[in-house]
Amino acid sequence: MVAQVASLLAIYFVLWWVVLFMALPFGVRNRAETGETDGDVAGADPGAPVKTLMARKVLWTTLISATIFAAALYAYRSGWLGVERLSKLMGFPL
Repeated sequence: MVAQVASLLAIYFVLWWVVLFMALPFGVRNRAETGETDGDVAGADPGAPVKTLMARKVLWTTLISATIFAAALYAYRSGWLGVERLSKLMGFPL
């Protein structure tokens, strides 16, 4: 039972990070795109983001990851998603 819970947490952890890395570029604007040229810091990259909106991205990442994880867990427990079926769909004999 402990191994099963640990496996589920590990799968969710990896899924969460994959979704976060996919969400990072959304909504990022640099100084040139926003028109903020005043107050430039010496040595700062002009392509550096003005606002990263990390709190919003973490929230969306958590919601999207939880939805994907719940759907995959439901499909697995219902028998729609299993090792045998996936190997058959991908053309690998078991």
